[in-house]
Amino acid sequence: MSAAALVGRSVSVKVPATTANLGPGFDTLGLALSLYDELEFTARSKPGATIQVEGIGVGEVPTDESSLVIRAAAHTFAHFGQEMPGLDVVAHNGIPHGRGLGSSGAAIVSGIMAAKGLLEGIVDIDANSLLALATELEGHPDNVAPALFGGLTIAWTTPEGPRHKKLIVHRGVSPFVAVPRESVMSTALARSLQPQSVPHEDAIFNVSRSALLIAALIQSPELLLAATEDKLHQSYRASAMPETDALIRMLRSNGLAAVVSGAGPSILVLGSDPAQRLVATDLVTRNSTTPWDCLLLAVDFKGATVVTRETSAVA
Repeated sequence: MSAAALVGRSVSVKVPATTANLGPGFDTLGLALSLYDELEFTARSKPGATIQVEGIGVGEVPTDESSLVIRAAAHTFAHFGQEMPGLDVVAHNGIPHGRGLGSSGAAIVSGIMAAKGLLEGIVDIDANSLLALATELEGHPDNVAPALFGGLTIAWTTPEGPRHKKLIVHRGVSPFVAVPRESVMSTALARSLQPQSVPHEDAIFNVSRSALLIAALIQSPELLLAATEDKLHQSYRASAMPETDALIRMLRSNGLAAVVSGAGPSILVLGSDPAQRLVATDLVTRNSTTPWDCLLLAVDFKGATVVTRETSAVA
């Protein structure tokens, strides 16, 4: 279908923040959180794209076709052999950038979901296709899977492409995230600190903890402290984010299941009850040496959503 046929169509997209790894589940486990980017896309006849950014990233992120959001939408249109129209976008961003909360994955998912909505009734894009497209752009599925589908996700790759399993988290699990205001961490840098191989006993340790973590998250939250122990990645990255490392050690010494959120430097605490989030807030506030924002969040169970509507033609 020609791009002209889509002029006037508008979609609203909402995508949750995500936290990956959850301690031992490196590159495999992810959790969607109740913090969102919300975007409005309107197809226009004029080629190209214009983005109005509100909230996080004002003056920092691209506002034209070079935006990751637009590149993801263009990738999806091209994959299905469709011509993409010009786009007017308004982005209300709530997910911090460079803090280990899946901002790049959310941008990618936003663009893909926008394309899905704009192509509704023309191309049917199923769940496997959504995950495959997002993984192609992100490089790994651990963040984009929960962003797309919500809840707790286990992601893996097969010769036929990435796959996922969504699980419902126990209602007692209460996420807390501490976000540093001043420091950021690139995923590429974090990954560069990883060794190419790890001791056999460390691999066995993480296999056991990852299995235990699934049980803790869906059935037995009282096991979260033991279940979030890790020997594969966090210690290797600690030198690049010393305050994150110090705060995690302090929180864990106080009985809280604290881990690095994604590549960091944000901290995730998986509380076994809502009260633990208040304890974590107090401990971070009293022990941090730089400003941190403490977020009392919930698990997002919906994942990314898109609503399509027809509007008047846009020049």
